[in-house]
Amino acid sequence: MKYAFPPQAPSVVGIKGSDDWFPVRRIYCVGLNYAEHVREMGFDRQPPLFFAKPADAVVYVPDASTGTVPYPAQTTDYQYEIELVVAIGKAGSDIAVADARSHVFGYAIGLDMTRRDLQAQAREQGRPWEPSKSFDESAPIGPIHIAAQVGSLTAGAIWLDVNGTRKQSSDLSKLIWNLDETIAHLSRYFALQPGDLVFSGTPEGVGPVVRGDLMIGGVEGLGELRTSVR
Repeated sequence: MKYAFPPQAPSVVGIKGSDDWFPVRRIYCVGLNYAEHVREMGFDRQPPLFFAKPADAVVYVPDASTGTVPYPAQTTDYQYEIELVVAIGKAGSDIAVADARSHVFGYAIGLDMTRRDLQAQAREQGRPWEPSKSFDESAPIGPIHIAAQVGSLTAGAIWLDVNGTRKQSSDLSKLIWNLDETIAHLSRYFALQPGDLVFSGTPEGVGPVVRGDLMIGGVEGLGELRTSVR
């Protein structure tokens, strides 16, 4: 096969305790999946809301490192959203809730970076969210922890600090749609494949960052993700 130009290298994420890499196929994100965040955004409980980011939005941040993301163009309200990320390791469509965990390869900490002003405009105008969510380097992520080594992660603290001040603080048990339900529901619309990442939603406390800010987020059992804005 001859290409018109060299194909882009795949986006990859490191795997905790392994020399292997997790090749990213697609990134699915769940919106409005913590009750308090739903309220702070002005909504009521709804069925899962899904949107996507391109695979090359990934910014992999190894343990004990600080990643960087640029302050993006066309926004004056660049916001963080700390999330538990599920890495899919087995293909499936129309997956039963009871079978969902068998499709999970592992878990990671991620940030769904958002141009909040563009998101608000899109919502008001009934337009797609891509400019607000799917831009370059909008998905920082830490190493993937293999599911068998960390357990089911049905509960545990999730938090984010900006410049040493706690901004987001909740528990995974407060997900409106738990991970099994989220995977099952998503698989009704898309055939999930190994390499897919699912950002499971963010708790309340989202807010803006500016150049020079340091975000440190964590999920109990997965360590921390450190990311600065340049």
